[in-house]
Amino acid sequence: MSHRSHLPPLSPALRFTAFVAAPALCLAAALVLFGTWSLWATATEVDESIRGRQANDVHLALGAVLDDVAQSQAGVAIWDPAYAEVQKAKPDAEWLDKNVGVWLNYVFNHELDIIIDGQDRPVYAMRGGERATPAIFARVRPALLPLIQAARGSLRRAPNTHERLPGQKLAQNSTVRTSPAAFHATDLVQVSGRAAAASVMRMIPDSKLVTGPPGRQPMLISIRFLDGKLMGDLSRIRGIRDAQIVSAPASTKTGMYSVPLRSSQGMLVGHLGWRPDMPGRDILRSIAKRGGAAAAALIALLAALVFVVGRLMFRDARSIGALEAARLELQAKEARAQYLANHDVLTALPNRAAFNRVVDGAAGNVAQQALGVLLIDLDKFKHVNDTLGHLAGDQLIQSVAGRLSARLPNGGLLARLGGDEFAICLTEDLEAESLGTLAEACLAELRKPFPILGSEVQIGGSIGIATGTPRSSDRTELLRKADIAMYSVKASGRDGYRFFTAEMDESLANRRELEEDLRKALGARQQLFVAYQPKMDANGATVVGLEALVRWDHPAKGLLTPDLFIPIAEEAGLIHALGGWVLAEACRVSKQWPGLTMAVNVSPVQFKAEGFAATVRSTVQTCGVDPRQIELEVTEGILIDDAEEVRAALHDLRGAGFRIALDDFGTGYSSLSYLKRFKVDRLKIDKSFVKRIGRDQEAIAIVQAVIALGHAMNLSVTAEGVETMEQGSLLRTIGCNELQGYLFSKALREEELSIELDGIPNRAIRGQRAG
Repeated sequence: MSHRSHLPPLSPALRFTAFVAAPALCLAAALVLFGTWSLWATATEVDESIRGRQANDVHLALGAVLDDVAQSQAGVAIWDPAYAEVQKAKPDAEWLDKNVGVWLNYVFNHELDIIIDGQDRPVYAMRGGERATPAIFARVRPALLPLIQAARGSLRRAPNTHERLPGQKLAQNSTVRTSPAAFHATDLVQVSGRAAAASVMRMIPDSKLVTGPPGRQPMLISIRFLDGKLMGDLSRIRGIRDAQIVSAPASTKTGMYSVPLRSSQGMLVGHLGWRPDMPGRDILRSIAKRGGAAAAALIALLAALVFVVGRLMFRDARSIGALEAARLELQAKEARAQYLANHDVLTALPNRAAFNRVVDGAAGNVAQQALGVLLIDLDKFKHVNDTLGHLAGDQLIQSVAGRLSARLPNGGLLARLGGDEFAICLTEDLEAESLGTLAEACLAELRKPFPILGSEVQIGGSIGIATGTPRSSDRTELLRKADIAMYSVKASGRDGYRFFTAEMDESLANRRELEEDLRKALGARQQLFVAYQPKMDANGATVVGLEALVRWDHPAKGLLTPDLFIPIAEEAGLIHALGGWVLAEACRVSKQWPGLTMAVNVSPVQFKAEGFAATVRSTVQTCGVDPRQIELEVTEGILIDDAEEVRAALHDLRGAGFRIALDDFGTGYSSLSYLKRFKVDRLKIDKSFVKRIGRDQEAIAIVQAVIALGHAMNLSVTAEGVETMEQGSLLRTIGCNELQGYLFSKALREEELSIELDGIPNRAIRGQRAG
């Protein structure tokens, strides 16, 4: 007879304590602690924010003092009478008192003014409104010598934002308020152990009647000590309490705060301390008096609630545990599925889907100079499978993957497309000789014997190579060409490589046929039509505009999108006629919807044509449409040439009222310099980034950066290709101005606009249809 030992069941009281009461008390304590911490953190942040703002006010006030000192000097330093008086062998001190010293002291609060001649000899001084002996210059000369030399031009240094130095441009973000004729060195200095704002300005005539040797003019030196009236102004005007100049950083234990005062050359001249406002701490004390009662009430309410639901929580604990286990298992399966969706199980190389994405991205990136694909098919692989079995075939595939990976150049991508087919994508070093060398290296590895299941297997490979440039070749075209070249190798005996040539491709005839069909369609105007895709506001609740998209309903090939025939139109010289027709159609429809903007894509070939801006203005004027309603979309490629005709056309069109949008931003030569040189009104985020939102953190970061850049430059930002609610919500959260994509509407024919726009659920058309 077997015996089992059982632990005694927990009593109801113990179960309640373990599973309800204890967690409730912990939760209540956590809430109280969290609330206390939150209040403390918020109060600290408020105090730090105010302290930072006051520190900024201090620096702004000091900057204003420096600019005021220099500006006040100009009234007497650039003045014929003062210049002439100082040039005398014995200047009239009383005249200088009345017109220089007393004026600067009384009106502008200068505490020390000194005039030195062209040989740096003092000829006049006033201190605190009283004439002083010029010998006082000897005491302040060491501190002011760098400023004197800089003002004379004998000492080269980078100018700060408060000074204008001879022969040098103003500093970036300069706040100088003096005239261009004034040359002065202005900075914080330490004079006799006291922090001061000092300025040294050349004394020159305000007319051409009197001249002097450059750099040897008399100099007016003006000083305002920071520990004087300025501290009272900070407390009285800017609310900086107990402002004072101190020699060492203030201790926070005393309730004081300080910032170091440094010259533009980095020399410490003192510290400015003050008693910062602490509203956060005061609020925290006030809330703490009433928080105890609220916390007690919260704990009591929580205890009552936990008492009611405690038993239910314990009853459902097992179910919750099972659900958690299922969730973790599902996450693991999702991670595994994500890996399998992008990798080949046998070799751990990227699979066809991952390879396609990489090639698509490279083909859409105009920053790439070229793009190359090597398609590798193993010779005699079927024979190995048939004679040694599938296990041997699998081992052979793994060995081939290892050898090809060892030959892969930096920056290249090796993938297994399936079966015995591999592919390499390259974006660098794409000269024919380098590609041939890589192909020979791969073939050499494949020709070496493979030890498989105790036997040596001899195989080889057939390699097809295709190259192209971004925008001129897509992934399908490159792979098709590489496939044609590879089968050309197989047809000629295998074990080699070939580059794709036009002679291999019968599709060239089809391209010529498509060009001729397009020419006829443009003449008849029966197969081409313009569709219009709505653009929504950031909330997705209001239609704010339309984008005109040309389509071709080919009688034999069906509906063709622009990417299939626009390149042909550009190469055949048909793009001007096609683009002009699309613009006229868009203007005609735009006139029916005066409350909506109308975006029209413009080819770079069109934009660079002579007289393009005049043609656009004429077309819009003929249609009777306000140019401000039309938005011209251009790609970054148009900005790369930095051509004068492009810049002139942009300036002309924007001056006429047209808005300019930069399409597919972020996929090409995205550069802040282009946005600064070529004025645009809107950035359009490429749909390749939008599509990856929710799946790729890098894509989200790129989109956030584009939106931040656009807003920093006062540009509106539109996201195209929005297909999911998640994408729309995230774009709205990070500040995108307009949304466009299938989430809201497909591109509509003209006759569908009234019905479809009015029928978009929960949407409102901002503009009413005309007529």
